[in-house]
Amino acid sequence: MNPLSLTTFLISLLHALWPSATAAGYNATDIILLDCGATSNTTSKDGRNWEADPRSKYSPFNDPSASFSSDASRQDPTVTQVPYRSALIIRSKFTFKFPVLAGPKFLRLYFYPETYSGLDPTTSFFSVIANGYTLLNNFSASLTAPAMVPPAASFIKEYVVPVWNSQMLNVTFTPSPRSFAFINGIEVVSIPSGLYLSRSRKIPQVTPVVGQFFFLDNTTTSLETLYRLNVGGNRVENVEDTGMYRTWNQDEEYLVESNSIIPPFSDQCLRLQFSERTPRYTAPKEVYTTARMMRGNASSNLKSNMTWKFSVDAGFHYLVRLHFCELLSEVTGKDQHVFNIFINNQTAETNIDVFHLSRGYGYPMYRDYIVMADNSTQGKDLWLALHPQNKSYFEVFLNGLEIFKVNRSDGNLAGPNPDSPQKLLEGPKSKLTSIILPVIGAILGGFALVSLLVSFFVFQRQRKLKHSLSFTSKFLTTKTSSSLLSDICCHFSIPEIKAATQDFDDALLIGSGGFGNVYRGIMKGGTTIAAIKRLNPSSRQGAHEFA
Repeated sequence: MNPLSLTTFLISLLHALWPSATAAGYNATDIILLDCGATSNTTSKDGRNWEADPRSKYSPFNDPSASFSSDASRQDPTVTQVPYRSALIIRSKFTFKFPVLAGPKFLRLYFYPETYSGLDPTTSFFSVIANGYTLLNNFSASLTAPAMVPPAASFIKEYVVPVWNSQMLNVTFTPSPRSFAFINGIEVVSIPSGLYLSRSRKIPQVTPVVGQFFFLDNTTTSLETLYRLNVGGNRVENVEDTGMYRTWNQDEEYLVESNSIIPPFSDQCLRLQFSERTPRYTAPKEVYTTARMMRGNASSNLKSNMTWKFSVDAGFHYLVRLHFCELLSEVTGKDQHVFNIFINNQTAETNIDVFHLSRGYGYPMYRDYIVMADNSTQGKDLWLALHPQNKSYFEVFLNGLEIFKVNRSDGNLAGPNPDSPQKLLEGPKSKLTSIILPVIGAILGGFALVSLLVSFFVFQRQRKLKHSLSFTSKFLTTKTSSSLLSDICCHFSIPEIKAATQDFDDALLIGSGGFGNVYRGIMKGGTTIAAIKRLNPSSRQGAHEFA
């Protein structure tokens, strides 16, 4: 073989091997996998090795009575053995100490809410603090699992936590009063310091006021990962990530408008051109070589959006990262494939031209935005919409997406627990329901009031005829020998009346007058509805008419 042919062969071989040799893109300096509750080291289904933790080096200063190990009473077929077969049950404050190098870390907490040693998982509530950041507060894993999209038997909570001077990641579990905490597995993985957090980079804030920016200081900011999606592509497993073991899910569950397609790009052997601004470890190749794209003609596309909806906790800022890569080989220059980005019905960016911004075809890039979810009902949803501009190509597209919750100034990242499954099934009451129910209640209450008044007048008539009936201060407990009165009236004790009106709850108030208030009461185990008058002691008119 001549030198030229040999050189050509070696170059071809190098190119063939290069993608797999550098697929990881990032070599994590810290990787800790702790199988909590396990008695010996284990290997998970993805081939990674987990450490057992009975009195391990990561929790040397805790009271021995503060925790114990236990196996799950049953294993759901969808749940892997490692690290979900066993758990560490925590009775009182318990701290893990992970020695790591300085820099931000992924902290992943693994939960499988199942019965352990007879302990009911629905009674487990606890808080978790990592290096001063409150990650969870009065948290219930049993409420969280069925609220996942889609519902899951087990789940992972992922956070970005900065570690600097101490070079120690402290993770403290504290059970709520008369409760317990549990944890199945803990994972710590280092990440590049500038990947998500950088004090030098200002991020546009999506507000009605243009020109507002937000800084995510890498020394004081913690994040919670809420969504990480390979838009238009298949699920990318953690071991297929770029060295940080992130999982990229599909996006169909969150898509609102279906006017989109997953185009079969012709250049499947496309060699992506990464850059200093978008390093190879930013996202896996599978994210940038697949996409979801708007379908249809120019007329229909210009009248519609490609939209996703995500549930979030109100009262927090969110980092929204959108991943792009121009994959249409027909796009050859600036101002051909242009669109607008809207988040929560506000303009995030106009006239975004991926080909121009990324320097061409096959160049990955991403855009970051900060949005605030206010405390209104609408603040519980985060909407993302892409809309085409009237240019050469009218198909908006998106390759990948990540959404992170940003800690508040007090270091809090914890949101409320989801509603119970029963409440989720019932759903929110409609406006019509909220109007009809009080009206029906008022009608029933009015009917009961009329019935009571009729009974009262009959009673008064019998009172005049009998003369022998005495009405003492012990109202409704008077003893009488009248068989007619016994047939017409019922006697109720004060405790029964209080129970029927829920201790005269204002929510059951159906009327008022000179004598006092009238309450709707439910008597005889729910079989009888009555109107109950409560005398106002300061009423002169009522005291006379009440008898």
